[in-house]
Parts: sequence; structure tokens; C-alpha cells
Amino acid sequence: MSAPVMNRWWPLVLAATAMMMITMGIRQSLGLFVQPIAADTGLGIAAISFALAVGQFVWGAVQPVFGAIADQRGSGRVLVLGGVLLFAGMAAAPFFASEWGLLLTLGLVSAAGAGAGSFSILIGSTARAIPAEKRSMASGVVNAGGSFGQFLYAPFATTMIGAFGWAAAAWAMAATALATLPLAWPLRRRKLPPAPADAAVAVVVEDDIGLRAQLRVALRDRSYWLLHLGFFTCGFHIAFLVTHLPTEIAMCGLSAGVSAMALSLIGLFNIVGSIGAGWLGQRYRMKWLLTAIYASRALMILVYVLSPPTPTTFFLFAIGLGMSWLATVPPTAGLVGKLFGPRYLATLFGLTLLSHQTGAFFGAWMGGIAVAKTGSYLWVWYADMALALLAAAANLPIREAQLPKAVAAA
Repeated sequence: MSAPVMNRWWPLVLAATAMMMITMGIRQSLGLFVQPIAADTGLGIAAISFALAVGQFVWGAVQPVFGAIADQRGSGRVLVLGGVLLFAGMAAAPFFASEWGLLLTLGLVSAAGAGAGSFSILIGSTARAIPAEKRSMASGVVNAGGSFGQFLYAPFATTMIGAFGWAAAAWAMAATALATLPLAWPLRRRKLPPAPADAAVAVVVEDDIGLRAQLRVALRDRSYWLLHLGFFTCGFHIAFLVTHLPTEIAMCGLSAGVSAMALSLIGLFNIVGSIGAGWLGQRYRMKWLLTAIYASRALMILVYVLSPPTPTTFFLFAIGLGMSWLATVPPTAGLVGKLFGPRYLATLFGLTLLSHQTGAFFGAWMGGIAVAKTGSYLWVWYADMALALLAAAANLPIREAQLPKAVAAA
């Protein structure tokens, strides 16, 4: 690929990656606030978990909506609105530290803001400027930005909470959300020009039949629904872990530093996993990658449950999880693009994220219920293993469309 072509779309990818780093870094660190909020306010873990569970669902629910707006009117306004909402929700949380207040600030406002600056909008807004054969790799890079954000924000949040309390930590994270506003500028155009490699086949790959017609086509496709099923279980797994792993570590008598290190290791190693999944998606069938990722999660959870609860166990578990954490995103987004083209990718991928976050709602909420009722997370770990195996099986019959020959040749 020539340098001029590379220079045209890489700045967009880097801007999207930086924005993902901020929005996902803030979201994925909220589990570190559960114990401090409970100790400071007297709220139960189940109540706080429910607010964060609602936030998981809202984060997914807004993405197809904001994705459709971005597809039709451009991403710039959506991304700016997201930054403002994320700032407002995080900044207001300490002032409304009640069950309903946390539901409003962390469960609705900040979650909607993070969703407006997340996967479907960012990957969708860059996909049309990226050659088809490079989209999987580019989405892996954007996805890795979220992982790097988790690597940075987890120790930052832990340090701020330990030194100044959870309220000051929330305000500090809110301030960083404002950095998303200038990053929206490179992604502001409604329809980015196609890369030269795609121009000759734009009519084949990107025949615009309209959003409603495209939705009807997708919703009648069995493979699309199987992607939803796999992504539902992925959401359950990730939300349960990001919300409750710090509490599980604390229940084992280990320090908050172990929790921060575990979340940071997940983020750090998912950089490798995300970019690796994007690279492999250019060379192998994406459904096989998804099957392998989900099956590996079931195996890792089994090994974890059978291991002693030591810092070494948690660190090794975090490293293994990190390799598969959000590595499902590049192949899932890539499959949606291969099945239906990039024109309405923000909307169609946003709908799969809605399924992902429906699973996330149950993962975050049921973890809190498990602790409140049984004092342990054990049965949720067993459910998580079963769902991971279900997701692995669901991806096997997916019809993975080949790229048109003209695109492959390009």
C-alpha cells in the first residue's frame, strides 16, 4: 500500500484509538469504586452492582442509536455529545451518592456518554476510509486503545482513591473525559471518502440500499443472530469480571493493589490480544477465531476455580483473560462488515453490542446477587463457563461470506 493511502486513514485510526482509550479506560475501572462507595455511603454491593449493571446495558443500548445518527449525519456531534455526558456523569456521581443517584449518574448519563464514544461509532466512522483487506487490523488497533486505557486508568483510579477518596478519583476521571472533545474533529465528516483500493468496487461492496432495508436483510440472517448470541455471552463474562473481580480479590483477603494490578494486566495483555485478533482476522476465518477465543475462556475459568486464591493466581488469570478480553471485537465487527458491507456498520455492529451489553447487565447484576445471597461468586463462575462453551458452539455454523474477488485482488 502506498504512503499517501496510509497517510489518509491512519490519522483517523489513531484519533479513534485515543478516544477509545479514554472512554473504555473510565468504564472498565468502575469496579474499583464498588468497595469504596459501599464503605463511604453504606449502600450494599447488590445496589451498587445494579447501578453499574444498568450502566452496562445503557452503554450497549445507545450504540445502535448513536451509530444510526452517525451513519446518517456524521460522527462529530455524536462524539462531542458523548464526551460531555461522560464528563457530567462522572463529575456528578459524588454529589448524588444514593442508590437512585448512582443509577442516574453512573448507570445512565456517564454510560450513555461512554457508549457514544465507543466501538460501533469509532470503528464505523473509520471503516469507509480503510481498504477492505485492512479493516480487521485497523479495528484491532482501535480496540487495543480501549485495553491500553484500562491499563492506565486502573492504577490511576486506585492511587486516587487511596490518596484522596473515591469522590476525588471520580472528578479526576471526569476531567480526563474532556480530552475526547478535540479528538472528535478528525472523525467529524458524515461520509469519509473510500480508499482507492475500494473505489473500483464500491458499487459491489457498498451498494447503499438504505438503512431500513439493510436492517431487514440483517435481521433475517441466521449468521447475524448467531453473532448476537456469542456476543451476549461475551458481555456477561466481561461485565461480571470487570465489576466483581476487585471484590472477589478483596474477599480473598488481598489488597486493592492486587485488584489494580490484575485489571491493568488484563488491559495490557489485551493490547496483544486485540491486535493479534485483528492480524489473524486478515488470514483466517473469523468464526474460527471467535470459537477458539470463547472456548479458551471456559478453560481458563476452570483452571482459575481449581487454583488457590493467591496473587500469582490472579495475575496469571488476568494475563490469560487479557489475551481474549476484547479480542472478540475485531472478528465480530469484521464478520458484520463481510456479511453486509461497511456502509451501515456503526448501526449493525451497534446492535450486536446491544446484545453484548444485555449479557453484561446480567453479568454485573447477578454477581452482586450471588454475593448478597450466598457470600460467594462460585455459581456465577460455573454459569460463565457454560456460557463460554455455548458461545464457542454458536459461532461454528456462521456463514462467513468471502470478500468479493475484486476486493481480494486489490
